[in-house]
Amino acid sequence: MAPKVDRILENFVLGEGPHWDITTQSLYLVDIFENSIHRYDPVTNSHHKAVIDGNSVSLIIPVEGKQNYYVISIGNELVLIVWDGTSNKVTKLEKLVGVPDNQVRFNDGKADPTGRLWAGTMAIETPNGDIPSNKGSFYSFEKAQLKKHIDEVHISNGLSWNPSLKKMYYIDSGRRTVDQFDYDQQNGTISNRQTIFTFGKHNIPGFPDGQTIDSDGNLWVAVFLGSRVIKIDPRKPETLLETIEIPALQVTSVAFGGLNLDELYVTTARVTQQGRTLEPPVHGGLYRVTNTGSKGLPSNKVKLSI
Repeated sequence: MAPKVDRILENFVLGEGPHWDITTQSLYLVDIFENSIHRYDPVTNSHHKAVIDGNSVSLIIPVEGKQNYYVISIGNELVLIVWDGTSNKVTKLEKLVGVPDNQVRFNDGKADPTGRLWAGTMAIETPNGDIPSNKGSFYSFEKAQLKKHIDEVHISNGLSWNPSLKKMYYIDSGRRTVDQFDYDQQNGTISNRQTIFTFGKHNIPGFPDGQTIDSDGNLWVAVFLGSRVIKIDPRKPETLLETIEIPALQVTSVAFGGLNLDELYVTTARVTQQGRTLEPPVHGGLYRVTNTGSKGLPSNKVKLSI
């Protein structure tokens, strides 16, 4: 049976950062340019959002062992919030750490299997949508401090881990590649960067954006400006396994969810670029893909005690 693509929510400007929370059976995500966090409950088909005062919000990840606590980003800071998942405002907002450069903002981020948070930055977009090159960095957050791992990053994006292979997969969208690192889980270090998939070699338009990993060890990569999600095998470099067409042009990220972790949620955007405006509801929708034949792995929560 072929994959089935359904649009389930609409009107995001820059939908991003989907995170499936097994505890609440909910999908959390953000709208970066609307400075908002969102929760979607597929059982009740309900959608809740809260607007965050301040700057752009690019990630939301639940905190391990603390109900209603989340780590989000606000501009160039990582922040701890309390949110009940239904109110339109948060009840607590506490800065954890920030980067000193106010010309950059955080973009994609995830917790690794130990609960250590990894997140990267990019230059703030200009009014016409351009992004100054290679102004970002890639960090991990532990013991209340940021540790820089990579410099001169264009757009820090998708993250996944394969603990059994001791690999971390990473996307800097400007390189138009998916890369892997050797990953030391205990010490929180990465090394030996290698490219495992190159968009140019497969004539894939657009840029790699967010990604996730399935239970078979394959990667699912959102293609910004490419109207698709691709499935690749990171153990066999340059192996494209499958392409799923998405109606929206700007596909931003992916996450497996649902009771059996077999539903692929896909975020999209409708950001104006070079004077081109994309119209809702197709663009900027949240999509759910079923019948993929694959299952995801549980999303990791942040452990702030690390």
